Amino acid sequence: MQPAPSDGSDADLHAAALRRLRWRARRGLLENDLLFTRFFANHADSLGPAQVAALGELLDLDDNTLLALLLGHIEPPSQALAAQRLGLLDMLRAD
Repeated sequence: MQPAPSDGSDADLHAAALRRLRWRARRGLLENDLLFTRFFANHADSLGPAQVAALGELLDLDDNTLLALLLGHIEPPSQALAAQRLGLLDMLRAD
């Protein structure tokens, strides 16, 4: 059975953005994979559009920088400041 055709609603677009982010979160470092798997399991349904955009910005970082950021070893680079303001880093670090 095929899924119902999408009408392009905001909910459909948000769900599609989350699917893309889940795919992008599959990283070369196992530690990043584990952190993001747990994060999506706990928070995917509650993320707003601004948080989804900030998460996309975080996923633009290279694996080692991202891991150091998630573990709190470094401060966010300028492109990750939006994520910091939204509390997204706190959510990722808490999981």
